[in-house]
Amino acid sequence: MKFRFFAVAVAAVCIVALLALSSSAQTNGYRISEPVSYKNLSIFLIHGKDENSKGNILTLQEALERKLFAVYETSEVNELEVENLSKEFDVFIQSGDIVKGGKQDRVLAVSIIIPARSGRVSIESFCVESGRWTKRGGEDSAKFTSSNDRIVTKELKLAANGARSQQEVWDKVSEAQTKLSKNVGQSVAATDSASSLQLSLENRQVVTNVDDYMRRLSGMIDGKSDVIGYAFSVNGQINSADVYVSNALFKKVWMKMLKAAATEAVAESRGVRLAEPVKAAAVEEFIGDSEKARAKEQSVGAGARLVTREDKDNVMFETRDEKSKAVVHKSYVKKQ
Repeated sequence: MKFRFFAVAVAAVCIVALLALSSSAQTNGYRISEPVSYKNLSIFLIHGKDENSKGNILTLQEALERKLFAVYETSEVNELEVENLSKEFDVFIQSGDIVKGGKQDRVLAVSIIIPARSGRVSIESFCVESGRWTKRGGEDSAKFTSSNDRIVTKELKLAANGARSQQEVWDKVSEAQTKLSKNVGQSVAATDSASSLQLSLENRQVVTNVDDYMRRLSGMIDGKSDVIGYAFSVNGQINSADVYVSNALFKKVWMKMLKAAATEAVAESRGVRLAEPVKAAAVEEFIGDSEKARAKEQSVGAGARLVTREDKDNVMFETRDEKSKAVVHKSYVKKQ
């Protein structure tokens, strides 16, 4: 009788374990939830421990809106200057953030935390608006005043973070605009500047389509205090993943990151036969394989060091603060 009870208890524990494994996967200390999906976009939450408990970090968007941060035009396409004007808040810049204004819109090419009272710091950038080199409308040509969007499509991420090629960034911006135009049923090129990715992302039809995804998916992080990142797939194919130093920072960037993922889903929404749904275990394998690839390190300015791990299928970009050696941000991209 005792043996039978023990056997039943063991079986029950095994069933619970199997159920837990079926709803999530674990890698490198991260636990990956099974996805929440809408249309052709699936979002996986990445759970883990906070690596930074500081609560005084603002995003670039927040800091610019509160006028606690400045991004200055240098008249050099691939370099801007930034300054944290706050006396108490540090500011997180993420590679891929678009800043609007200046002589042409730029995308910032480095993930870094700029400390309070930083003074002017040079930072690498790429142009995401070819052709314009003058004031646009009522904007300030000497400064950039907003950062509400970021680059979309994994091809653009690879161009800015991997190839680090200005021409390739321009090419991939044009490709993204073409895909969006096709799938929203009208040209997304703005009258004020046809080459501006930022203005294309502000197109009314693009915003309407993206908002549809946002309404369905934005609440999936509510009540979850251990989420430090996310991954997503489009049309049944793994696309990208991002991991941050804390749950607090992740929550601050979540809506902006979801918006970029939703925009990519819109760009890829027609004429594609959906593959089988991606499981959490496949995302676990993707992140694990990316972490195993051979590392290449380089200084990218502003006190940041970029560690790139790449194989034929995957690439991971890990940005570290050169002074503290802390990992600021990890970005994973599925190349194929």
